[in-house]
Amino acid sequence: MTDQYPNRLVWAEIPVTDLNRAKKFYQTVLQEPLTDMDMGPDPMAMLPNAGGGAAGHLYPGKPAAKGEGITAHLATTSALKDAMARVKEGGGEVVSEVITIPAGSFFYAIDTEGNSLGIFKV
Repeated sequence: MTDQYPNRLVWAEIPVTDLNRAKKFYQTVLQEPLTDMDMGPDPMAMLPNAGGGAAGHLYPGKPAAKGEGITAHLATTSALKDAMARVKEGGGEVVSEVITIPAGSFFYAIDTEGNSLGIFKV
């Protein structure tokens, strides 16, 4: 018997050098609070998740060199131009124009820690 999964990405861990700074950035961009958790060897800030899909958290760690690690794509319900403004307001960097693909539209950004992000319009 084969188990069926809705998707293969289960969890994302985003390493950050300054947890408070990164948490403020992600809350600004996502317009939702992150939840602090302290149930393992390190503190974490959980990304918003209504359930039913991949999720993740920020944790104290060493990010890859600026823009060289994997790219986590995060969803926004706002207009992408508004999300671009929030990236800049939060201290991040917008590094592309809006890109449209059959599944929707997104842009690339760099967070305050140097991690690569895609901000995807849902």
